[in-house]
Amino acid sequence: QLQLVESGGGLVQPGGSLRLSCAASGFTLDYYAIGWFRQAPGKEREGVSCISISGGRTNYADSVKGRFTISRDNAKNTVYLQMNSLKPEDTAIYYCKRALCSSLSPAFGSWGRGTQVTVSS
Repeated sequence: QLQLVESGGGLVQPGGSLRLSCAASGFTLDYYAIGWFRQAPGKEREGVSCISISGGRTNYADSVKGRFTISRDNAKNTVYLQMNSLKPEDTAIYYCKRALCSSLSPAFGSWGRGTQVTVSS
C-alpha cells in the first residue's frame, strides 16, 4: 500500500520547536516533490512548505518563512519539517503529500492521518 505517514507532532510552548517527519511506505520519495500542509480548527487546509525532488528548491508560506525549514533524506525515504519559534497560530493538524511546489498546492493522491501540533502555554 502506497502511503505517507506523518509523525513528530505534540504539545509545545510558544517559542518552542518540533521536527515533523514524513515517511513513505510502499514507494520511493525520490521521484516526487513533497509538501507540508496544515489545517487548523474551523479553517481550510493551507500549504506550509514544499521541497523539490532534488531538494534544491524549497517554498514556504509567508506565515512560516524564517521559522520553518523543510528538508529531505531520500536514503531514508523521509521528508522533515523543522519548526522553530512556534506560535499559537501554528496549532493545526499537519499533513505531508505529493505537491506542486510552484503553487504550494497538493498533487494527486489521498491524505494521510496527519500529526497534531498544539502550541500553547
